[in-house]
Amino acid sequence: MAASYPPHFVDIKREIAASYPGFEQHTTQAWRRLLSQLAKSTEEFGREGTNDLASCDQGFIDLVKRRGCVVIRDVVDDAEAAAWQRDLKEYVKTNPVPGFPEEDKQFFQLYWTGPQVKARAHPNVLNTTTWLNNLYHVKTEEKVDGVDLSTPLAYADRFRIRHPGGLWNNHPPHVDGGAIERWQDKNFRQCYADILRGDWESHDPYELYSRMNARTSLYGRAGQCTVFRTFQGWLALSETAPSEGTLKVFPDIVLSNSYTILRPFFRPKAGEVSDDPFDPENWEFDISSPDFPGIYPRDGGFVGPRPNPISHPHMRLDKTMVSVPKVFPGDMVFWHCDVVHAVEEEHTGKEDSAVMYIPAVPCTPHNSAYVERQKESFFTGVPPPDYPREKGEATFKGVGRVEDIVSAIGRRAMGLAIEVA
Repeated sequence: MAASYPPHFVDIKREIAASYPGFEQHTTQAWRRLLSQLAKSTEEFGREGTNDLASCDQGFIDLVKRRGCVVIRDVVDDAEAAAWQRDLKEYVKTNPVPGFPEEDKQFFQLYWTGPQVKARAHPNVLNTTTWLNNLYHVKTEEKVDGVDLSTPLAYADRFRIRHPGGLWNNHPPHVDGGAIERWQDKNFRQCYADILRGDWESHDPYELYSRMNARTSLYGRAGQCTVFRTFQGWLALSETAPSEGTLKVFPDIVLSNSYTILRPFFRPKAGEVSDDPFDPENWEFDISSPDFPGIYPRDGGFVGPRPNPISHPHMRLDKTMVSVPKVFPGDMVFWHCDVVHAVEEEHTGKEDSAVMYIPAVPCTPHNSAYVERQKESFFTGVPPPDYPREKGEATFKGVGRVEDIVSAIGRRAMGLAIEVA
């Protein structure tokens, strides 16, 4: 789909180019190396599939960090997770809940159901997100007051109960957590400094300092996450296998970040790219246009990046997006905040596919301030600050209560006072 970009987008490109000496030369060389590596790696992704490793040794950690996605088994007891699904189904049956599609609701704009409140506060869930938060690191010379990667916070999100059959096309390959902001905001841009200086091979997606201060929402679009999530994630409440409406990912975060960030600075040569869009000779450096392929206007702001085979051909998305392996109730799936991900369009299974969205959120000054505002939304039963203003769930039967959060780690994650004996 075509997009119309505002004129100031070209100023973003020019500002970036002026910030890095030799920008055109270095990025052009980097672009050629990147396309060569993508051609090699994208052939391997289709053959390799998923990796099933049981040990948490350094080799496993390195693979998780490169792939940017991991399935963690048995975080919550199977029976408890299955009971939460039953309670959610009763909740949406009993109350006048918002969701879509309107004629057969399966994705729900709900945040404070009893199961969601309990799941976010579950010690195993929070300890799992702590492990993920600690995959990030801070350079020793940088000062990061108020940051504690071992203190997890809770971010209220929604859930889905997807029925078999039908097609979902609402979640094509995309990246959350900031669209044009990745280039426009100077702190966010700094996360990709090695890429922009032409050394994408040195890019570290787990460096914390710039990312924790990045502004992911410059235009105030409702539904745009404003907190720093190290990993997005969901908790499975049912069995879900490939082809049953599960998550798909592009399994190399360094390559996808590098290609996404450099892509706006290169365009197909007129009259040549149709012959072979994968040939580096058919692309040229350009900062004269405001085009940011994969970024789209919406609700006064922007969404994306949303790569597709036309705008981002070298990712070969038709064969490189890998479905996560079969999961069971109580398993969790996590993907790095920069990972290109999608939801399978088809659900060919026989049972509902149910998940609660629960990301990994570390304690930072900005995140802690958000949790304080989110806590007030919890008390009043209205949607959290990042989401559209709606009436909320305060009067619904089965809504979560403060007393549902019984563990100290869960209360701290929600910004609730911790009683000292």
